[in-house]
Amino acid sequence: MSSLTMGNRFGRNTTVQSSANRPNAITSGHRACQGCGEALAARCAVDAAFNATNGKIAVVNATGCLEVFSCASLESSWNIPWLHSLFGNAAAVASGVAAAFKLNPEKELRVIAQGGDGGTTDIGMGCLSGMFDRNDDVLYICYDNQAYMNTGVQRSSATPALARTATTLPNKVYNGNEPTVGKNVPDIAIAHGIPYVATASVGDIHDLEAKVAKAINIKGAKYIQIHCPCPLGWGHATSDTIKIAKLAIKCGLYPLFEAENGIINSTKIESFIPVEEYLKTQKRFAHLFGKNADPANIQILQKIANSNIERYQLGVIADE
Repeated sequence: MSSLTMGNRFGRNTTVQSSANRPNAITSGHRACQGCGEALAARCAVDAAFNATNGKIAVVNATGCLEVFSCASLESSWNIPWLHSLFGNAAAVASGVAAAFKLNPEKELRVIAQGGDGGTTDIGMGCLSGMFDRNDDVLYICYDNQAYMNTGVQRSSATPALARTATTLPNKVYNGNEPTVGKNVPDIAIAHGIPYVATASVGDIHDLEAKVAKAINIKGAKYIQIHCPCPLGWGHATSDTIKIAKLAIKCGLYPLFEAENGIINSTKIESFIPVEEYLKTQKRFAHLFGKNADPANIQILQKIANSNIERYQLGVIADE
């Protein structure tokens, strides 16, 4: 019988997913696209939380890709207590669940709220900020695929600079998403003074699981943002999801760090790669290359990566 396991099965440094006894909080039968980074991230994150709490978790899920492909009509792929909220109020609903759990403190029940970047960084920002402000005992996980994938790949405030979406189509005078827009929600979360904030990626499952396992048992508000490549929206091969996530880390465009009570600790990168190696893997950046492309656009993204490397102290930038 197949164990449906994944990850390194050898040695001591194994993932939760590599165990034949993994919880399978979200199980087979869901409707995610082939190669979906969000489905993988959710499975790894919720299973890690389940393991770290001996199964004493409940999940509140915002409307979006994850909710649509995992729970349609009377069918569900979730093997845990799971509640569907509206697009923008997952943080508020989860805060209510956490308040109810306080009536049974001896059971030590933990709460996860989760949503995509659209439902988190845009539509749900007010409820999320309120959750942070009250320091409600909830772990909020944002699955960051950098656009509104469920409704047609429209731009969100997490869409990277110069990326093509259905609402940021490049033309002769427009090069994709403007470099001067968007918001850094992990930094916003840190500014609220909550106990724990982190970024993670499906390109590093060990790091992702460790951060979730740590966060779920910290009292108060927690926020983790997970980088999740989307083959449909990004325009890449379904088999390249993990490869592309790793390239985003290595070039500095998606820095991995955690902040405990405002003190940032970053994951160092041994050797950096140029941003081109990451950008060329995706059709959403195809307009930045070719005979008529302006090299200055690549430099815009390289400067963003270099700024991340310096700001989060990810390592030493080689001479340009």
